[in-house]
Amino acid sequence: MAAGSAHAHVGLGPAQAATWFSGLVHPLLGADHLLAMLAVGLWSAAAPARRRWQAPTLFVSTMLLGALAAGWGARAPASGLEAAIAASVAALGALLLGRAVFPTAWCMGLVAAAALLHGMAHGLEWDPATPWLAYGAGFTLTTALLHLGGLGLGLALQRMHAAWLRVAGMAIGGAGLAMLLARA
Repeated sequence: MAAGSAHAHVGLGPAQAATWFSGLVHPLLGADHLLAMLAVGLWSAAAPARRRWQAPTLFVSTMLLGALAAGWGARAPASGLEAAIAASVAALGALLLGRAVFPTAWCMGLVAAAALLHGMAHGLEWDPATPWLAYGAGFTLTTALLHLGGLGLGLALQRMHAAWLRVAGMAIGGAGLAMLLARA
């Protein structure tokens, strides 16, 4: 997972990135996206039932804003975006480890920041001369499904033992640190 090719942003051309299918598979192609989306779902599993939808909804909506902003010209420092995304994976893993320690508002802020970064990466691969709707709908659907999968996995892990969520947090955080070191 630490190799550069494990990341979803390996230089897809804009024409490829603007299709429904490429948007649909984009979050699945890189460990950075896959782990971040699963982490948000896992973290949501530990929330009270009435609030489990909040973090995934915040992530998806903020990711879309980041994608649109980047697609329409807002730029993050290109050299640091991938490192920031890797750091966001490590931070989301830390959320699972410190669930009882961190205030919910701080955690939701971190979820939004991670979503913005991931969205900017999606948006930078979009060519404004091509239709955005298909690509955006594709990566949005897959993101939501990964959150749902993480939520289901988190609920199953909690039924086995609550410590399994912390184990998942250690694995995701460790993978994020490895990706970050690979970028250094």
